[in-house]
Amino acid sequence: MKTVMVTGVGAIMGYGLLKSLRAADPSVHLVGTDIYDDAVGRGWCDAFVQAPLTADACYSQWLGDALARHEVDLLIPGIEQDVHWLSDNRALLATFDCQVALNNPQLIELSRDKWAMDQALVALGDASRIPSLLTGDFHALKAALGLPFLLKPRRSYASKGLVWVREERDFTPHAALLGDYLMAQPIIGSAADEFTVAAFGDGRGGTGPIIAFQRKLASDGATAKAWVYQDDSLDETVARLCRAFKPVGPTNLQFRRGSDGSWSLLEINPRISSTSSMRRAFGYNEAAMCLDFYLDGKTPAQPTIRSGFAVRYIEDFIVYDRHHF
Repeated sequence: MKTVMVTGVGAIMGYGLLKSLRAADPSVHLVGTDIYDDAVGRGWCDAFVQAPLTADACYSQWLGDALARHEVDLLIPGIEQDVHWLSDNRALLATFDCQVALNNPQLIELSRDKWAMDQALVALGDASRIPSLLTGDFHALKAALGLPFLLKPRRSYASKGLVWVREERDFTPHAALLGDYLMAQPIIGSAADEFTVAAFGDGRGGTGPIIAFQRKLASDGATAKAWVYQDDSLDETVARLCRAFKPVGPTNLQFRRGSDGSWSLLEINPRISSTSSMRRAFGYNEAAMCLDFYLDGKTPAQPTIRSGFAVRYIEDFIVYDRHHF
């Protein structure tokens, strides 16, 4: 019997992973972790361990103890903070008798700073780059980028912290943060022109299996609605970026489509994304691919993808006759 530990099971990505793993192989023993004792993912785990924050000095000891106690075969991080900590501590992970679903360390490092990714795209001369600036007053940025333009945090996720600049008074309160904390970009396309792609990189530049969604975002930055989408030019763009960045395992690439049909890269998330449970419903189970790839050394094949669309909604998890999981 295989034992898989998933972190962050109170979040969409974490509990979506649990459901996908259960669908992939009902015999898998699922261990969930979260910093909150009442994380909803407990409802889909065989065992649960409350975790300290990764910033806590005891985290490494806690992790080693939890992996050993539950005899974990595969650890899959379910939130971005855990991806970063695990990638930063690969030497420690090598001492554990456990596989870890981690992407290319160089790609993880680039993904932590959108300016670093921008400069990598400049070095490649890649057409998917969105022009980005770290300096300039309102008038210089208006001339370079047009109106409106965006101020985007260099280190953030799920569209958090975006500032739309339509006039000078939108820019002025944030001007001092441009450079170290914010970068400026033009707005590409519209909210209806946003796409998310999953690839399962082989570490040698291949995309592996892929699936694309056109999507609408919820107010929290997660995907609210998604339509299965296929376009050869998008596939070619993803293939080109994968050849350059050589992702390993689950990788999420997000794009905007311009009015001329060109593809602009918003970001690369070197991990499973929160849309994973939607992808599974259309035949693309990243969790199953992780079992094959990390535990059995098998390169996943492209699955048959069903067409259709998905809507995310709030659902209740009910426990009767007690006040705890």
